[in-house]
Order: sequence, then structure tokens, then C-alpha cells
Amino acid sequence: MNVGILGLGLIGGSLARAYAKAGHAVYACDKDEDMLMFSQVAGVVTDRLDEKSIGQCNFILLCIYPAGCIEWLKNNAPLINKDALVMDCCGVKQLVTQQCFPLAETYGFTFVGGHPMAGNHHSGFKYSRSNLFQGAPMVLVPPRFDDMELLDRVKTAMMPCNFGSFSVTTAAEHDRMIAFTSQMPHILSNAFIKSPTALAHKGFSAGSYKDLTRVAWLNPQMWAELFLENREFVLQELNTFLNALEQYRDAVEHSDMAELIALLEDGKRAKEEVDG
Repeated sequence: MNVGILGLGLIGGSLARAYAKAGHAVYACDKDEDMLMFSQVAGVVTDRLDEKSIGQCNFILLCIYPAGCIEWLKNNAPLINKDALVMDCCGVKQLVTQQCFPLAETYGFTFVGGHPMAGNHHSGFKYSRSNLFQGAPMVLVPPRFDDMELLDRVKTAMMPCNFGSFSVTTAAEHDRMIAFTSQMPHILSNAFIKSPTALAHKGFSAGSYKDLTRVAWLNPQMWAELFLENREFVLQELNTFLNALEQYRDAVEHSDMAELIALLEDGKRAKEEVDG
């Protein structure tokens, strides 16, 4: 299989490594020429993803910011083989699928929205690894839910990544859920670490501090774009959280032991329900 990859950051680089390790030819494109050359020297990338090689690819993965993925696909859609499968790996789905589904229909190839639920707080090709997706969930947003043949095709194409599970949803439902499970934790972590107390935390912090602040180390440009592209759902989650925080603040401010215990019990009960 010839695999084309747009963007060799953590996700794109890890995908490239996974497919190269499985013996597939990998064609890649990245704005960082030095890094692209390094990926070729390292034996991960076979050659460049360009006007000559795009049509040779059976599977193309778009792994840059949503706006960049859309622009690339608009510019290169006429070059894509009609038998090819194209998938984005962006953190939001409504913006991408609204633009890319019509392009695929116009030019005859197949497009599926995708979001690999894996990563870490580092970014860039140097942190990529072939087993990043081992056992991880993969979320799919297909153009039609009843196309089982397409879903089987996607799963087969992604076998070298060793995902642990595949789930299928709509673009809107994906973005609603991701605002809570991914985007809000990054906002909370990034805001929490701004306390002046953080500068003196050494010797006073353990697992809870590390868990809460891990993703404060992020890519500002990427996450800012994702937050704004998913503005409606992010605002819903932010408002829900701010309302809850006000209740805790008021209980502490008024030394209301009964209310504080009730709030903590509610949170504990919610966690138990979520975990089943």
C-alpha cells in the first residue's frame, strides 16, 4: 500500500512510522524541509507527497490543522486517485467534514473524518513513535453510517496502527464530546498552572498536581485554533464548569460545611456513575 501523509508532527510522524514499520511505502509532505529530509534519511518516509506521487497513494492521511487540511484537499483533489481513501486526523470534525465530503463527492474519491485518541504533551516528529496508537480508540465520522463496507475498508487500512477500538459518530456529536474530554482539560490545566503558588510547588506536589498540570504544556497555535473552531461546545463546557466553581467558592467563602460536603459528595457520586 502507498500511504500519503500530510504533516509529520506527533500524529503524522507516528502514523508514518507505523506504516513504514509494516512495510508500506510512505509519501509525506511537511513545511519543515529539514525534518522531511531527516524522515527520509531515517527510513521512515519513502519520498515526497507531491503532484507526482499523490495519484499513486491508496490511503492519504491529513495530519495538520483543520484549515490547512481543507486547503490542501481543495488544491489537490483533482490529483487524487478515485480508488483512494482520504482521512483527516484533526481534533474537530464539523468544519473539516462540511468542506471535505463535498470535495470527495465531486472528484470521486472517498473521504472519512477521523480522530485518533492518542498523543502526549510533546509535539513534533522527534517525539513520534510507531506504537503511539497501540490499543487506543479511533473515532470515525463517515459520510454514511450504513456503509459497512467502507468501515471495514477503513479498519483494514489502519491495521498497521493497532488501534484498540473504532467508534462511529456524527461530526457534531464528536465535537460536543471532544470539547469535554479533550479541549476543556487543556484549558483547565493551562489556567491552573498560572497561579503564582505554582512557582514554589516543589516538595509540596504529588500525583494529583502532575495529573492536573500535564497538558498545560501544549501547542498554543494548534489548541487556540481548535478551541475557536469548536467555539459553541467549548463555551458550553466552560460555562458549566464556571457555574460549578462558583458553588465551591461560595461554600468556602461562607464557611458552609454542609454545602461543601454536599458538593463534594455530588462530585464523588458523579465520578462513580461515569466509571460505572
